[in-house]
Amino acid sequence: MTLRTSAPILDNTPMHGQAPATSQAEIAARLDRLPATRTIWKFVVLLSFGFFFELYDVLYSGYVAPGLVKSGILTSGANGLFATNSVASFIAALFAGLFSGTIGCGFLADRFGRRTIFTYSLLFYSGANLIMAFQTGAAGLDFWRFVSGIGLGVEMVTIGTYLSELVPKRIRGRAFACEQAIGFASVPIAALLSYLLLPRNPLGLDGWRWVVIIGANSALFVWFIRRQLPESPRWLAQHGRLAEADGVLSKIESTVAHEYRSALPVPSRTEYSIRGAVFRDMWAGPYGKRSIMMIVFHVFQTVGFYGFGNWVPTLLIQQGVTVTSSLMYSFIIAIAAPIGPMIGLFIADKFERKTVIMAASALIAVFGLVFSQVSSAVLLIAMGVALTLANNTLSFSFHAYQTELFPTQIRATAVGFVYSWSRFSAIFTSFLIASTLNAFGTTGVFLFIAGSMAVVILSIGLMGPRTHDLGLETVSQ
Repeated sequence: MTLRTSAPILDNTPMHGQAPATSQAEIAARLDRLPATRTIWKFVVLLSFGFFFELYDVLYSGYVAPGLVKSGILTSGANGLFATNSVASFIAALFAGLFSGTIGCGFLADRFGRRTIFTYSLLFYSGANLIMAFQTGAAGLDFWRFVSGIGLGVEMVTIGTYLSELVPKRIRGRAFACEQAIGFASVPIAALLSYLLLPRNPLGLDGWRWVVIIGANSALFVWFIRRQLPESPRWLAQHGRLAEADGVLSKIESTVAHEYRSALPVPSRTEYSIRGAVFRDMWAGPYGKRSIMMIVFHVFQTVGFYGFGNWVPTLLIQQGVTVTSSLMYSFIIAIAAPIGPMIGLFIADKFERKTVIMAASALIAVFGLVFSQVSSAVLLIAMGVALTLANNTLSFSFHAYQTELFPTQIRATAVGFVYSWSRFSAIFTSFLIASTLNAFGTTGVFLFIAGSMAVVILSIGLMGPRTHDLGLETVSQ
């Protein structure tokens, strides 16, 4: 791929009789010059609602686990490492599905379009969750959790790719921060619903089933969201559908210009070749180094993120907190989940992305080690909140970063492949955390997490390119 920049071209604000776009580069330049008006942020919010339902479904596992044990479907322990009737198997089934969806199906959004796959993957995992809610045995429960995980994996890749291509370069970081803030609002909601419903049996159904059914109702909103979102003009142009890309973008420009109440900024000229892509393109030129970097990153960042998030109540109990109090502390800590990305709305586009990732990783290590050494309620909650903020700052930063590293024609495929390694790692992380906790206590767990964060810092620091305020096409050269 060759890329060249030159003097600005004429403003492409749509007008009657205007000639259609003639290149993918022109489409990209017109998108990147758009002001961040109400319409642009509406796209961000609608995609964020999709992410909300997705995270709700991913993260309710730990909260409904006591209900599954209470109902007799699963056991809290296991008769063997991979016993299928344990809570660990239920969590592992989800991440096995997420791994399969991201590594095996990430290419779907590159082939069939961002809007189409965003819609149907959401319907797919919502349907699988609805079926799962009525299972009465461990095998059926694990199977449908695995199936829903496949759809969730595809959706997670698609949303990030879709979002990065729709928004102008100046607000990419804030757009991902907004997505994560709305998405992580699902964490305290899942915790609260579980707290209210698990002890009860509304209409004769176990409370845990209602928590799952409520999430599955996301399908009711999908067609509304779909009607409000355009297909990615970048994707259309990359597939040679320039007339469609021009039509979609012209409508966006017309609305944005009306909201901006002024002539749109002049786009710059960017030229590069458009060609088909295959999986091996991930390993050509600079992309091979980036792919390896992100695989290493995802294998180890999962230890910090899920090593704390999925084990908060257990870690608190290990620190001397009672079971009842640990659940209350966990809910208070969960409330902080969307606050980290909300802070990102103010800082995400002011600092280099890789720098924020490295700083958040260092803070996870430090706050975790302090957490392991304190026992007072105030300090435990404070460190738990601090860990949550650092984890979620890391999350919104790397979600934006990984979509910036690869060109449009392989973006979803590449992001799906590298991201899948976090899901593969998560399958085994819970078992590793459990073993470390039993052998070395909370201090051992957070030493393990700190070591993993050190690998994250080194991989991003030594191998990661800068992406701050650069167009997607510029980063891809």
